[in-house]
Amino acid sequence: MTIAVGDTLPAVTLFEMGEDGPGPVASADVFAGKKVAVFGVPGAYTPTCHMKHMPSFVEHAAALKAKGVDDIVCLSVNDPFVMGAWGESTGATAAGLTMLADAASEFTKAIDMDFDAPPVGLMARSKRYAMLVDDGTVTLFQEEENPGVCEVSAGEGLLASM
Repeated sequence: MTIAVGDTLPAVTLFEMGEDGPGPVASADVFAGKKVAVFGVPGAYTPTCHMKHMPSFVEHAAALKAKGVDDIVCLSVNDPFVMGAWGESTGATAAGLTMLADAASEFTKAIDMDFDAPPVGLMARSKRYAMLVDDGTVTLFQEEENPGVCEVSAGEGLLASM
């Protein structure tokens, strides 16, 4: 069943690039005691993700934080090297966004947001969504009807719903 408002996020291991390379991050540590905006994307550098979704959160990071968001997390089924490079190339890292790799798709599958699109070479990817999480519990969840669209899951879409 797809994650919904009121649900607790799953405890899985994600990965993040650090100064010394990639390292594991417990999802429980990401969300514990914090208000976190999370947006899931089908893939780093894919057109809608790269030209619309990521820029919308970079642009609205300060406004989200002004509304009490402690951290903004971009989550994708990519490896941590790709996520680190994407964060640098888009200005997301400089804007304070946390770039997390769900390399084995554990988080994505646990919240039932996985999909395959073989015609375009996307396998075991994440549907496009945004959610607000308070101390590990989902308080707002917005899923796009199709992965090529970025409206309710964009930074401005999440901000407007808060």
